[in-house]
Amino acid sequence: MNTLQKQLQKKLMIAVTAVGLSMIGSAGSALAQPPSPASASANAGHGQPHGDPAKWAEKMKERMAKHQAELHDKLKITAAQEPAWKTFIDAMNPGTMPARPDRKEMEKLTTPERMEKGLEKMKEHLAKMQTRLTALKTFYAVLTPEQQKIFDESHRRMASHMRDRMGRPGGEHGPEHKTGDRPAMTDKK
Repeated sequence: MNTLQKQLQKKLMIAVTAVGLSMIGSAGSALAQPPSPASASANAGHGQPHGDPAKWAEKMKERMAKHQAELHDKLKITAAQEPAWKTFIDAMNPGTMPARPDRKEMEKLTTPERMEKGLEKMKEHLAKMQTRLTALKTFYAVLTPEQQKIFDESHRRMASHMRDRMGRPGGEHGPEHKTGDRPAMTDKK
């Protein structure tokens, strides 16, 4: 992968992750699936646990459920809103994480072939985000104006938390992702 493609892919992944996670108020939702055993050791020191991936996944699932319950309570979801809430939560579920492509196999491909593979992955992520956006809009439409304010504030806090976490030097995305390296994202209209 060339540098530009890596940068674009990284930015897309961060955006997809941050938007999807912030909608349900759970920083751990995209991390709810355990890494493959091969990638668990490769990711040591990069936000991945050193212990058992199954235990880690279970812990993330518990955190996600806790955050969802807290948001449900904050919003005071009514019985009439419950079906839209369930559809929304189901759409936000990260599902199974796709296996990383085998590095040796990728090295055998030509540059255009590798770029095509990267583009295919981006299209898959965009399709998932479209599904999530549709569920979000449906859910948001059944909220009262007061609930929408609460939801929006919860989203802002989570997005801020994710930006801070992603921008941490030496954090999940390495020292090159310092907060000062990119313009601040604001919610101003």
